[in-house]
Amino acid sequence: MTHSVLIGLLLGAGFALSLWLTVYGALPSPPGRRTAQRRRWRLPLQASGRQWLVAAVTAALTTAFTGWPVAGLLAMVGVLTLPRLLGRDRQAAARTTRLEAVAIWAEMLRDTLSAAAGLEQAILATAPIAPPALREQTARLAARIDDGHPLGEALRTFADEVDDATCDMVTAALVMAAERQARQLSGLLGQLAAATREQVTMRLKTEAGRGRVRTSVRVITCTTLGMAGGLVVLNRPYLDPYESAEGQLVLALVGGLFALAFWWLMKIATLEEEPRVLKAVRPAPGEAGVR
Repeated sequence: MTHSVLIGLLLGAGFALSLWLTVYGALPSPPGRRTAQRRRWRLPLQASGRQWLVAAVTAALTTAFTGWPVAGLLAMVGVLTLPRLLGRDRQAAARTTRLEAVAIWAEMLRDTLSAAAGLEQAILATAPIAPPALREQTARLAARIDDGHPLGEALRTFADEVDDATCDMVTAALVMAAERQARQLSGLLGQLAAATREQVTMRLKTEAGRGRVRTSVRVITCTTLGMAGGLVVLNRPYLDPYESAEGQLVLALVGGLFALAFWWLMKIATLEEEPRVLKAVRPAPGEAGVR
């Protein structure tokens, strides 16, 4: 009777945890409040519906094969998190590509402004030929300018769409030029482009070093999972103690410790992003942009 109660409590706790994780991963972040600290500690469970379906099926099959509800819960969490842990760091690669695009676009603006063109004309001229990583945002920026939006407001919206700290620096220079007629904008854009290229080079070197850490993470993870799977398939009697309710509690504790270790390894191998400087910055009411 005691074992039945413990198993029931364990199943209920596992269901509640899975439900909480589902809701937590599905809810979008409130606009304007997605801070760098929240990004750093947010669980990597922004999965698609197909991933959740695969995770649920895997959990059901694991539970049916082993008879352990905790193993099913751990399998579901593994399906949702291990692809990001073992796969390529797509976010870092996308950030590097975006930084290169910002540097190229800043140089394009500099060269166009050097030909005695105005800021609005330079933006409209470079928007269709901007690098692919920024082309969608620059196209919307050009559309807002064509629709008659104040240039400063359009640039701030552009910065929010790109959502990148380095792009904020370039955009801030453009906003200053648009609203306060800043001088030497071409030279400033050239310096920002050069600084951005140096940052790209530094990130590539850093990512190369962290690539070794990610490789170690993959080796440790695959070895651990391979050993666990081998014991389940080839030496099941060795795992008989986990058949009891106490064994399931111990398995939950061990699985939680491994999950915490894997999360910590992934955090070590992840580059932290710089805070933005133009986030939630808006002109005072009634302030008119100078074109």
